[in-house]
Amino acid sequence: MELRQLRYFVAIADSGSFSKAAERVFVAQSALSHQVAQLESELGTSLFHRSRRGVELTEAGNRFFPHAVSILRQSEEAIVSARSGTGEPSGKVVFGIPHSVSNALALPLLREVRQQFPKIQLELTEELTGNLTKQLRTGQINLAILFDNGQLSEFSSTPVLSEQMYLIEPAQGIQGRESTITFKQVLSMPLILPASPHGVRPIIEDAASRAGYASPQVFADISSISILRTTLLAGLGRTLLPVMPLWQEIEAGLLTATAVVDPPLERVLALCASGHIPCSSASQAVERLTRVLVRKLCASERWLGAKSIPDTI
Repeated sequence: MELRQLRYFVAIADSGSFSKAAERVFVAQSALSHQVAQLESELGTSLFHRSRRGVELTEAGNRFFPHAVSILRQSEEAIVSARSGTGEPSGKVVFGIPHSVSNALALPLLREVRQQFPKIQLELTEELTGNLTKQLRTGQINLAILFDNGQLSEFSSTPVLSEQMYLIEPAQGIQGRESTITFKQVLSMPLILPASPHGVRPIIEDAASRAGYASPQVFADISSISILRTTLLAGLGRTLLPVMPLWQEIEAGLLTATAVVDPPLERVLALCASGHIPCSSASQAVERLTRVLVRKLCASERWLGAKSIPDTI
């Protein structure tokens, strides 16, 4: 198996066409096809379904794809690391952020990296937490913010902050709501939550189980913050989340947030890297910067409803 074969495979998968992939990697289509055939022969399986409309990954191809991307990315990072020496960190860092965290972290992080490490190319990807876990495991991304649910032992993880969770619902028609609401009361209400196992869903289900309560009543699975926002503004339900993802609507009085108590509900965010793939100097620099930035955002209350967790490193 050669790196060029992996590059050709990824180019074909991304392009959906042998001819487009050949143009992308600057080789003759016949040479590209020959290398892919050799790769398939070595693997003992077909990687593509070929048709007049183009090509699609087979089931084996889909399984192989993230590993190919990971190997290529690691090879690029190894080259950059060898060339950079002890100078200024440089290279590409792919950072995964959950949908419900991007509103608080994405823009400040991008600004800080550009200002402090101009030679680092930061790629931010916004994904469901379940997808981020898979991508971090296979090396498709270098760093990720994940929810610390006690199952992050496979990663190198550092808890960075905790966020209080609220019952968030349309402000219109809510009369006489107390400033707080018990977790048990919330669980008796029909809720909109992310599809399991994404987002805060496992946190809520685990908290209910530990308290001896029934599972939440979920009448709609919505894993997209934008769709959830639209649904809430249309008056079609309520959810459990920290305030930051929907702060603009809460501040405008369109949505209302009620703190959950007895027990209080919170989620802990952890900054994670692979437990088995070495971090590049650029990834290490972004990791350190992120920890400092999170503390600043919490201290200045720009990350509303959040408390930083002391850095033990």
